[in-house]
Amino acid sequence: MKKIITAAIIIALFSCKSQTMKPQEETSFYVGTYTTGASKGIYKYKIDANGKLSKVGLMATANNPSFLAKTKDNKTLIAVEETNENGTGAVKSFKILKDTLVFVSKSKSGGAHPCFVNVNDKNEVLVANYTGGNVGYLKIDDANGLTNLLAIQQHTGKGTTSRQEAPHAHATWFHPNKEEVVSVDLGTNELWFSAVLEDEKTFAYTPQKTLKMAAGAGPRHLAFHPNKNWMYVLNELNNTVSLIKEKEEVYFIDTTITMLPKDYSEYSSGADIHISNDGKFLYASNRGHNSIVIYKVNATNGLLTLVGFENTRGANPRNFSLTPDNTFLIVANQDANNLISFQRNKETGLLTFVSEISAPKPVCVLF
Repeated sequence: MKKIITAAIIIALFSCKSQTMKPQEETSFYVGTYTTGASKGIYKYKIDANGKLSKVGLMATANNPSFLAKTKDNKTLIAVEETNENGTGAVKSFKILKDTLVFVSKSKSGGAHPCFVNVNDKNEVLVANYTGGNVGYLKIDDANGLTNLLAIQQHTGKGTTSRQEAPHAHATWFHPNKEEVVSVDLGTNELWFSAVLEDEKTFAYTPQKTLKMAAGAGPRHLAFHPNKNWMYVLNELNNTVSLIKEKEEVYFIDTTITMLPKDYSEYSSGADIHISNDGKFLYASNRGHNSIVIYKVNATNGLLTLVGFENTRGANPRNFSLTPDNTFLIVANQDANNLISFQRNKETGLLTFVSEISAPKPVCVLF
């Protein structure tokens, strides 16, 4: 009996040792950058099961690949090149391989300084051109390549501040609930609503066409709630988040909440916005205050309640992203040249610092 017990203990010890020595599960992600300094393009990093970050390396050279997107099948990565060559920037496509990105094609974006790109399940591509003040429409073919530019939606008008002297398209989305395109224009201070008429290769505005935000708000990005009925618009210039609802096919601003502490009076501007998969918490980044603001989402009416702020441990936090399982949040601090990972409490929404790693001018995090 004694021998049997001893053997059992030995087996248990070896079993524990084996589990301890098992490599931590890692999830890879891509980082888009500005290439005005040390960066050469698109990089790949990893985060392990404990939230620790590690660098894989340069995956592809590109000129200012400041925003990235992937197809649903994970076979193609798309990157803007935020440039202005003869009045237009560019969009590049890459075939995703295990250890690298293979360049496939390059197309014009339709306007200068593209700053956002989006792709839907049909492999249709939307790109927002900031200086061009317009939205371009392309497609991805079966060989991972981009078509030529198929349509352009040109915005007109202006806002009330020095940043709003002309249209500045900043983000564009395929609505998750219907055949509609929602574009965010910081310059005209509006959301634009349209549909793509593929046969005619043009955009057609909906009857509403636009929704004007508060004077000087400067809408920049938005996030759809998982229920697909509510939109949350991040307003860069007045540091607010607006809840957008729809009634009888007309969008309206339901409520607006500040992104900053009541006693904060220094300069800051909003950058990025995301909602947890369960729809319970919303996060947004502040440049200047250098924080992630955390809100709790009311499940009944979508109203936001401030939970708190988490310091990003670096200047100018741009894009950030939740890991696919929503356990961690990674933020790209552009001016600090670093990536920071936080563990997320799924019950309270609060963030806890885990890891920091250097990255050259990081501005986009894509899982």
